[in-house]
Amino acid sequence: MRTPGKEKIRMGMVGGGEGAFIGAVHRHAAALDGQIELVCGAFSRDAGNNQRTGEDLCLDPARVYSSWQDLLQQEAALPAEKRMQLLVVVTPNQLHVPISRAAIAAGFHVFCEKPAGVTLAETQQLAVELIASNVLYGLAHTYLGYPMVWQAKELVQNGTLGTIRKIFVEYPQGWLTDDLESSQNKQASWRTDPAQAGASGCMADIGTHAFGMAEFISGQHITELCAELKSHVPGRRLDDDGAALFRTDGGASGVLMASQICAGEENALKIRIYGDKGGLEWHQMEPNTLVVKPHGAPVQVLRAGAGQPGLGAEASRRCRLPAGHPEGYLEAMGNLYRDFASAIRAGERGTPTGVPGIKAGMRGMAFIETVSSSQHSNEKWLSVPAID
Repeated sequence: MRTPGKEKIRMGMVGGGEGAFIGAVHRHAAALDGQIELVCGAFSRDAGNNQRTGEDLCLDPARVYSSWQDLLQQEAALPAEKRMQLLVVVTPNQLHVPISRAAIAAGFHVFCEKPAGVTLAETQQLAVELIASNVLYGLAHTYLGYPMVWQAKELVQNGTLGTIRKIFVEYPQGWLTDDLESSQNKQASWRTDPAQAGASGCMADIGTHAFGMAEFISGQHITELCAELKSHVPGRRLDDDGAALFRTDGGASGVLMASQICAGEENALKIRIYGDKGGLEWHQMEPNTLVVKPHGAPVQVLRAGAGQPGLGAEASRRCRLPAGHPEGYLEAMGNLYRDFASAIRAGERGTPTGVPGIKAGMRGMAFIETVSSSQHSNEKWLSVPAID
């Protein structure tokens, strides 16, 4: 017998049908803690794909909708105890804001893939509408769900590294080394299409992860940058590679690199931060390890794990298994979903506690637009717009 008030959060999804990578990841991660249940979806504009996806997920055929508009309209008409509560948006970028705005207007919470949109202006309009609503909005910066990312943030906050001076963050991939879009690769096709991805390719897709992580761990905002973007594959319409020098409001300087043409690389996101008392280093592909480098003292290796000594409260709360049992990408995203479910139950509004929200979305869009502008500017440094 269920405890009164502890029914599962009812989730719907737009996108994520057959051939899509990230939709299945979201579904797996949302299910990890038994707090959330997928009840409906509009998974593909292709009717056959949509129907098969619904069947594979054992959904009621009546709640597998032909479009996101149909989903919102019909779910809103259901009794409160049955209708969807949380909508997950895993479509190409150009639909992120239109679907999110419509869902918020209909009274549904939203968890959206990044980037938040295709322009800063439309994302700011979304923020205005969110503030006037009673719902929550989260952004899927999955890497910010890792325990050791929170441990790194705590070390910066508590002064272990001293005054932050230098930040290096990079995200090299190799999957777009070849012209995959010409061979009708679905994932490559929309990410290299300005009409679907927006003004940037690589920097919007993975550069925003690097940008968000640098600001999250350092606790500082990137205020100025000098960037170069490039498309290495002939005929490619959006950037597949880029780098930026940057300055922060805390006086640090740094380098950000994002590339999808680094042949042989997988998802090698990594960050190094240095202060006047020491540094730290974290690699996404070895997520359970955080290397701390005190000035004038031996290097320390901190490891994730439930009950592991030396970890702060936020990092420990995000560890699911005893030390030595690998946790990874699904668990990191699962941590975001667990916090989102808790925020819904607590009646929070705006940004769920522990989850990147609309401000992170606007910061990411400000970064994308400034990087794109820098590429075409004769000025050495451009300011990144401040977000209130």
